[in-house]
Amino acid sequence: MHHRFIRDSFWGRLAYHLSGHKLLNHKEDRPDYVIPEKYLPGYQSKAAEIVVEEERNGESSSISSGEGKEVEKINEQIIVGWDGDDDPENPYNWPLYQKVFFVFEIAFLTTSVYMGSAIYTPGIEQIMEEWGIGRVRATLPLTLFVIGYGIGPMVLSPLSENAVFGRTNIYIITLFIFFILQIPTALAPNIASLCVLRFLSGFFASPALATGGASVGDVISLPYIPVGIAIWSIAAVCGPSLGPLIGSVFAQLIGWRWTFWFMLIISGACFLVLGFFLPETYSQTLLYRKAKRLRAVTGNQNITSEGEIANSKLTTREVVIDILWRPFEITIFEPVVLLINIYIALIYSIMYLWFEAFPIVLVGTYHFNLIEMGVSYVGIMIGILLGALIYVPIIYQKFTKKMLAGAEVTPEVFLPMAIFGSVLMPIGILIFGWSASPDTHWIGAIIGTVIFAMGAFCVFQTLFNYLSMSFWRYLASVFAGNDLFRSVTAGAFPLFGAPLFENLGSEKFPVGWGSTLLALICVLMIAIPVLFYLNGPKLRARSKYSGF
Repeated sequence: MHHRFIRDSFWGRLAYHLSGHKLLNHKEDRPDYVIPEKYLPGYQSKAAEIVVEEERNGESSSISSGEGKEVEKINEQIIVGWDGDDDPENPYNWPLYQKVFFVFEIAFLTTSVYMGSAIYTPGIEQIMEEWGIGRVRATLPLTLFVIGYGIGPMVLSPLSENAVFGRTNIYIITLFIFFILQIPTALAPNIASLCVLRFLSGFFASPALATGGASVGDVISLPYIPVGIAIWSIAAVCGPSLGPLIGSVFAQLIGWRWTFWFMLIISGACFLVLGFFLPETYSQTLLYRKAKRLRAVTGNQNITSEGEIANSKLTTREVVIDILWRPFEITIFEPVVLLINIYIALIYSIMYLWFEAFPIVLVGTYHFNLIEMGVSYVGIMIGILLGALIYVPIIYQKFTKKMLAGAEVTPEVFLPMAIFGSVLMPIGILIFGWSASPDTHWIGAIIGTVIFAMGAFCVFQTLFNYLSMSFWRYLASVFAGNDLFRSVTAGAFPLFGAPLFENLGSEKFPVGWGSTLLALICVLMIAIPVLFYLNGPKLRARSKYSGF
């Protein structure tokens, strides 16, 4: 792997500092480094002297005092940038294979923590038996994990956008805490301790989900971002489905506690690999470090970076407002964001609620064992991949090609795909609900899950891209607010999933009417992307946060 990946990784940085900048060093640390003239201590003052001299000789009466001052002001601060447009240190200039490897790393990180959300659910019956509790209490650890990763980004996302911390340090430190938490979780003596530990695990799993998209945006230029984020999202959406598939094997063969030992192994492996090979990609952090190296080598204390200037301007009060209040402010006062958040929260909630119907249908009606039920989640993963195969080529044509050609592209370009996806979802739910019957083959219900997952993938992708294009200035806040909104809602839904299906079910169609209710809600929500498609520009024009 490229020298840069190890050098800018968590352990690489540690080795660099502990060795006194001898190991894994940068070009600025080497004796043969030629310092660009603009960073040398006397350079700016020379420029200022020339201007003053010319003014004194009357040679340049056109230079106003304002321009002279500007040179003096520059003399105070020299802002570090990349060494030209093709600087190999700039993540946008990495070779394609390095970008692909980096996106794969972020996807691996996302899947390895995200499958933790529902991995223990196949063992719920065992937990109920072992601790003598009801289904709702046994489902609480799932709810609290999901709420935990909704609250985490409110604190951790803004930290990752601060030049001092950067993204990689936060990924690796939180991943380590998540890894350690799996030990007491696997040994939990009662439901209360399991609930607390699952909430903390969710909190520390959140950076991969909340900031993963931003990391992809660090290395992929704007025209290709929707394609890059779609590839990363396959991992993010497959994670929750992969959890029960793996969990069912452990729950049936060894016992539910082994699902957490498995999470310990996978997150530990992820920590080891990414600790050595996940480089920092946030440009403000990279330039902040470069400025520090240049100050050390030139002795010129006027060298600084944009990230340092931004930090020096912020008061503690402003930082607190930025971190804690802005996500709520944008969500509450921005109708576009509020409606999209409601829609995405609803899809998530329906997905988690619907997972509760799987055991009712597959174990209750078709008498699958736990492993067979786990394998049925593959239907959702196939649906996600099919959704990606439809979505990526269309967006490449409609968005990437147009942007590369220099044509103007508005956020509404994503909405036809959102409408297509929002029509597929209720169809999938209805097929699942009404083909799940003792008289019919189980494949009908699985086909329903494939169609639903195709629709859900298209809706997620298009609405996230619509949000990010409309509110790109406040991306971290918009996504943190969305994360909190959908996670708290989705976390609460599985608690009443089983009672909903059981009370509305009949002998012949155990989840028919429950699924119809969910499908009706989905049908009503089709109005949201249609409304944006027809009135998007008007709604955005009224917005004080919109980037357009």
